Amino acid sequence: MGKEIIRHFGLCLAFLTICNTTAFAQYIPQEPNYADTTMWITRDCDTEGTGADVFYVVSTWEEDWTTEKGSVCHYADVWNPAHRGHMAIEINRAANYMAPGNRFYAPFYRHTTIEAWMTQNEDTITNRCRMAMGDVCKAFDYFLQQRNPHRPLIIAGFSQGGKAVVELLKHMDDETYSQLAAAYVLGYKVTPEDTATCHHIRPAQGDSDTGVTICYNTVKDVKYVKPVISQTCMAINPVNWRTDATPAMLHDTITVTLSPEYHVLVVSGYSGSEYKSYKNFLNVGDIHSCEPWLYSDQLRENMQLRSRRLAKKRGR
Repeated sequence: MGKEIIRHFGLCLAFLTICNTTAFAQYIPQEPNYADTTMWITRDCDTEGTGADVFYVVSTWEEDWTTEKGSVCHYADVWNPAHRGHMAIEINRAANYMAPGNRFYAPFYRHTTIEAWMTQNEDTITNRCRMAMGDVCKAFDYFLQQRNPHRPLIIAGFSQGGKAVVELLKHMDDETYSQLAAAYVLGYKVTPEDTATCHHIRPAQGDSDTGVTICYNTVKDVKYVKPVISQTCMAINPVNWRTDATPAMLHDTITVTLSPEYHVLVVSGYSGSEYKSYKNFLNVGDIHSCEPWLYSDQLRENMQLRSRRLAKKRGR
């Protein structure tokens, strides 16, 4: 009788294991094919042939979702028109100010869902982002094969896309780096480990130095710095392009001041009320969702300035 009970218990345990495995099985979407134009949003607005190539990486748009077979997915599906449509909202808005005078390229990629970030666990985020960052690097390599290397290069990304910019700086070789006018990490961090392991990451010191990284995060108070997103070791004020605490006036009503201690932008005179709190995680004291938009005029002009400066340096 005892042996039968043990055997029955073992069968039940095995059954439960199978059920749990099925219920919590993770689905990995099909990888992108970057030779397929479906995987890109591009705009050629360089009518004179003197602009830059802008490579933009979109932020996080998807939440965890479940397939028809009940598998959980932690990634965007680039072959799903609805997922591409979500990403396209941001990409097209960014292109509206980054593309004029330039050639603009933005890939769809299997970005990890917001739930990874909400764990606020660096290991979880790193592991979940590994595939996403791999997609971006593959897209970037394909992009490099197609582009004219004599044109200035700009890379930019917001939030998870900002993380991708940091990874691209580590990924690119020295020849590609020599073509870089600037890298824009919008609403994400650069860590001491990043700068220690990558000589391509050089913090911008003004408005026109080239081959540099522009990084900033916006908060209402330094107490709202989020370690997994905005606890950075470098920053610059995109309104006055200073790295000290000199305040700058934006749109005549907003004061933007860089905290040299916390490396974040502290704003006053701006509520950010158009960006609603997301699950009590984002836009709660921080104004994360504003990063590509609040300073868009300054970013557009700065991209043009740094591109012209690099082109002049390279005798173009």
